[in-house]
Amino acid sequence: MSKKFLAVLTAVSGIALSNNVLAEQKGGGFTGPSVEVITVEQAKDLKDDTFVILRGNIKQNIGDDIYVFTDNTGSVNIEIDEDEWNGLEVGPEDTVEIRGEVDKGWTTLEIDVDRISKVNP
Repeated sequence: MSKKFLAVLTAVSGIALSNNVLAEQKGGGFTGPSVEVITVEQAKDLKDDTFVILRGNIKQNIGDDIYVFTDNTGSVNIEIDEDEWNGLEVGPEDTVEIRGEVDKGWTTLEIDVDRISKVNP
């Protein structure tokens, strides 16, 4: 009986060890190019609906869900719907990262924000 128990224990230990090795070998993920943080100036030259990531400051609310966003290259209006804030509180001195799409009209440009987060400057 003890030989059977040892055989089962050895088999179970071997399976557990191989699962740990496989788990360590997993991980992975995409290693190719990704979207990089760009400037307000660069965003102004992009096509409508282009996905962008910007870092800077929200300087003021100018009505409803529209805010003035600035970085060291300029300013642009951004739209942040109430449900995108997710409880985040941001002041003009806070550096934020916004992710969204360029929204170009005939004579206007703004960024429609899908996600906002505070970042360390």
